[in-house]
Amino acid sequence: MAETEEVSNKQIIFRDNVSGSLKETDMAARIGTIRLKVPVGSTGVLVKNLYLSCDPYIVIKMRKLEASFFQPYTPGSPIAGHGVARVLDSRHAKFKKGDLVWGTTGWEEYSLITAPETLFKIENTDVPLSYYTGILGMPGMTAYAGLYEVCSPKKGEHVFISAASGAVGQLVGQFAKILGCYVVGTAGTKEKVDLLKNKLGFDEAFNYKEESDLVAALKRYFPDGIDIYFENVGGKMLDAVLVNMRPHGRIAVCGMISQYDLSQPEGVHNLFNLIAKRIRMEGFITGEYYHLYQKFLDTILPHIKEGKIVYMEDVTEGLENGPAALVGLLSGRNVGKQVVVVARE
Repeated sequence: MAETEEVSNKQIIFRDNVSGSLKETDMAARIGTIRLKVPVGSTGVLVKNLYLSCDPYIVIKMRKLEASFFQPYTPGSPIAGHGVARVLDSRHAKFKKGDLVWGTTGWEEYSLITAPETLFKIENTDVPLSYYTGILGMPGMTAYAGLYEVCSPKKGEHVFISAASGAVGQLVGQFAKILGCYVVGTAGTKEKVDLLKNKLGFDEAFNYKEESDLVAALKRYFPDGIDIYFENVGGKMLDAVLVNMRPHGRIAVCGMISQYDLSQPEGVHNLFNLIAKRIRMEGFITGEYYHLYQKFLDTILPHIKEGKIVYMEDVTEGLENGPAALVGLLSGRNVGKQVVVVARE
């Protein structure tokens, strides 16, 4: 088939603005068409998508929020998110046909990326390509930036991580252990708690659903208080953590997944602890740390190759099953990084 001919292009589209919990019916599969050439006059790249990343920020972009860092999706358009792809055609000086890349792409078989400056060329292919949706991609950079750059951990400090078995949390805990910290995580099932303690090397872990008093639970695991909290959840968990922080503690605010499905977010009541304990609480956006990507790779790749980091993936086969995987992520069904396979090479 000539490259200028149109080919079919399966897509997952966003139907309309979401309120309440995300449902599979908020998304739909559609067959479109695409030419496998970059149009004349464009400096874009045309890619074949291989792996897509399910991430909580996607649902934020499905909501019509007045104050949000994220540009919302346009109803009726394909979902966009992070993924791994192979370049089929390029009119950009940085990329050529055959290159493997990771970055923002569409939830579709083929994507024309008109601003490829945001893509990263994959140079290290001696690890699974799917790792670039997670540990070597945006989630890995998120864990690295939040822990190393925002919190500056020191050996012996006490670190607490919520949503600790997820794509980011599992990495934060292992990075902190490599640095010599005491690490505790929380998750929502016995299976995930066992995973944190027995496979991922956390010192302790607990099921927050089994705790009627989160303040007391944290006191049990941190009798002398918490130095660093990596925040993925928000709500009642953040309130309980604030009471248990040590003076001069640091909180990296990565996400607040407990709040994403609420029409009215929960309030936080223990903020005075920020003053009394001189706690620094800082939100961060991973994209502002991408200039450190090579430093990140130089730090993390040796740990992966030496087996010092265990990385867990939850793999869903088929683009058409992406909506179910995304809904499952938000309800905690996944164990490890949720990946959708579009095509295997």
